[in-house]
Amino acid sequence: MKTFRMKKTMLLSALLLGALSVGATFSGLPTASAATENAQAQASFQEEKLDMTNEWDKVFPESKNVSHEKVTFHNRYGITLAADVYKPKNAAKDAKLAAIAVSGPFGAVKEQSSGLYAQTMAERGFLTLAFDPSFTGESGGNVRDVASLDINTEDFSAAVDYLSNREDVDPDRIGIIGICGWGGIALNDAAMDTRVKATVATTMYDMHRVSANGYFDANDSEGDRYAAKKALNDQRTIDYKNGTYKKAGGVIDPLPEDAPQFVKDYHAYYKEKRGYHARSVNSNDGWNQTSALSLINTPILAYADEIRTPVLVIHGENAHSRYFSEAAYKKLTSGKYAENKKLLIVPGASHTDLYDTDKIPFDKITSFFEENLK
Repeated sequence: MKTFRMKKTMLLSALLLGALSVGATFSGLPTASAATENAQAQASFQEEKLDMTNEWDKVFPESKNVSHEKVTFHNRYGITLAADVYKPKNAAKDAKLAAIAVSGPFGAVKEQSSGLYAQTMAERGFLTLAFDPSFTGESGGNVRDVASLDINTEDFSAAVDYLSNREDVDPDRIGIIGICGWGGIALNDAAMDTRVKATVATTMYDMHRVSANGYFDANDSEGDRYAAKKALNDQRTIDYKNGTYKKAGGVIDPLPEDAPQFVKDYHAYYKEKRGYHARSVNSNDGWNQTSALSLINTPILAYADEIRTPVLVIHGENAHSRYFSEAAYKKLTSGKYAENKKLLIVPGASHTDLYDTDKIPFDKITSFFEENLK
């Protein structure tokens, strides 16, 4: 009887943990046939056909020193993502390059800041990939403009999947760069994905913290969080009834005269010629309002202190969001893997200065990756 109960417990555990799907077997349990496994593998690689432009529609000029191509890849949830690959033109024909996946800011598209970072790092010798997150830009996902810290972390790992399988990439030399809200997501991915060998989080937001606590933790109470969740869940009911999703609104426009400086900075990037893009969430109507529910409930830095690989956290001295990076760095250095973690504060820089200006410390970023993607 005891043996039977043990076998039953093992079977339930295997099913719950998905052990059967990754090849773990137990005595007496059936295994999938080779034909079934092959059919499943074939089905998993059917990507959605995306409508992608072939025109150069970035908010930054095209470099003559790198080649550029549009590509697609898919994540574990079956969502097909759109991306730009940048490769140095002077790379040897058969070279296997160190590679970097880039995304962010939160609510931006690959034609904005992430593309600039990717192209610049390609000019410095790396193969780079800037991608649109799930449900945004040119990427797939039936519901548009929805955010999920779980799915977006998976997007980074899916980019690593793709890069690891390119003939011109060394799969043992892959890093990631996360900008703004994607800085926190990059740290979450680095804590999960052991293939990521080095991580840069620049001008980062912790999207869980700002959603759960408000800016500067001004609403960090159970009562405030309950009120926010109540309003968002009421909106869910309305959205389902109407068959539409209410937008939270992008960057405010027109800009009130008494707007905080950081809101003015966002407006100067997302709403003006400098950074406006027609597919950008922040440049237009914003996220689906109910996206905030999952952000409130998903603490993405829970295991940041367990990241073994090198991390460089970068923030502007004058950025309203600086406290996110400083808190993340404190978490990163609180455990036994503190030695290879660095915090760089850029003198005089605001939050959005690190989107696209000459205050971005590309020399420091290049040195960091050259040292850690050997």
